[in-house]
Amino acid sequence: MEYAQKILDLTITWLGDYSLKVLAAVLILIVGRWLARKLTQLMARVLEKNKIEATLVGFLENIAYYALLVLVLIAVAGQLGINTTSFLTIVGAAGLAVGLALKDSLSNFASGVMLVLFRPFNSGDAVEVAGVKGKVVGINIFNTILNTPDNQQVIVPNSSITSDVITNITANPIRRIDLVAGIGYDDDILQAKRVLNEIVASDDRILNDPAPTVAVSELADSSVNLAVRPWVATTDYWDVYFYLTETIKLRFDEEGISIPYPQQDVHLFQEATTPS
Repeated sequence: MEYAQKILDLTITWLGDYSLKVLAAVLILIVGRWLARKLTQLMARVLEKNKIEATLVGFLENIAYYALLVLVLIAVAGQLGINTTSFLTIVGAAGLAVGLALKDSLSNFASGVMLVLFRPFNSGDAVEVAGVKGKVVGINIFNTILNTPDNQQVIVPNSSITSDVITNITANPIRRIDLVAGIGYDDDILQAKRVLNEIVASDDRILNDPAPTVAVSELADSSVNLAVRPWVATTDYWDVYFYLTETIKLRFDEEGISIPYPQQDVHLFQEATTPS
């Protein structure tokens, strides 16, 4: 009985000394969590109004909430009399260890933030990034998803994208088609240019401004090469490209203009022999 009485007395004494501190710590925890949630929700609304990517908004909201929650826990620990300096040291060491272990993921995250903020491309754009060409399906925090022209899905780490050249194929409303039509050296250059200009002029999808170009670009080994460079709307690029390629061949056949194969002239010389 005497031992139990001592425990009871110690409990009453501890409650008398620390009950207010415990109550204050609980209040700090409850109010702190509420404030952390409200502040992060407010931040999310501001980011959404500024048209920040929804994926990034959600991620930043969670990061901010847990960062504020750590501050709340530190305040609770201080209220309970725990040495917060040692606590911060432990948290800092743990954060460093986690950062080193996840350095590649953090690099991808930082690159994802840059892609979302600076927007070198958007979902739906055709791009070439990190040596991969395709249509952007999604921009995530750690990676970007592309669909290739043959409908393969490629997941590219964001750090690989921001550390390399980014080509946004569909960023501009118009594009130039670059074709080369080769004719033989015996063919009439002026006739070939006339035919090519007629083909270009017959397609309403080809723009007048900028004006298309048809000109001799090269005197090659086996052919005279003519550059055909019309401008079209970006959405019409491939349709016009394929149409011109086929039509040039058909019209050249009709006009008797040859498209030569690579060839070489071989000259044979008979060496004179002296009688033995």
